[in-house]
Amino acid sequence: MATPPMLRQLRHDVWATEKLIEHCRALTDAQLDLTAPGTYGTIRRTLAHIVGGDTLYLALIGFPVVDAAFDEDRLMSLDEISGVLDKVRAGVERVFAGKEFDPDRVVIDARTDPPEELEAWTMLAQFAHHGSDHRAHVGTILGAHGLKTPGLDVWSYGWKIGAMRVKR
Repeated sequence: MATPPMLRQLRHDVWATEKLIEHCRALTDAQLDLTAPGTYGTIRRTLAHIVGGDTLYLALIGFPVVDAAFDEDRLMSLDEISGVLDKVRAGVERVFAGKEFDPDRVVIDARTDPPEELEAWTMLAQFAHHGSDHRAHVGTILGAHGLKTPGLDVWSYGWKIGAMRVKR
């Protein structure tokens, strides 16, 4: 059975966040607390925000990966953020493991007033967009402070997983 395209996209998203966290492990605490105008916040808080969003989007479509609401405002270590990302990775795989996910099913986002109805696929599209957007923020912060940035693009991922190769 072929891998659903959306699963491939979400796998890239999780991989890119994981690679960014690993890249940031070489930073000092002071560097993790850097920010730049026009970005979400500090590097550390942005990483927690990305993973917090991932947990929210999965929960909204019926695949919760953490027991309680993710508290991204608590100062977290990279190990803690990475530990939650491991649960997100498993959750993404679970979404597509069976036939229980219906992308057209209407879900309720009760966080809004009034609550909103949306098709489940929009949460997964937002999952990928949100992560990409905020990983770019971290790249902006790193670059603005003269620090190296990692390759997180789809091309890098394609080479990593063997979806791209030299033609022979």
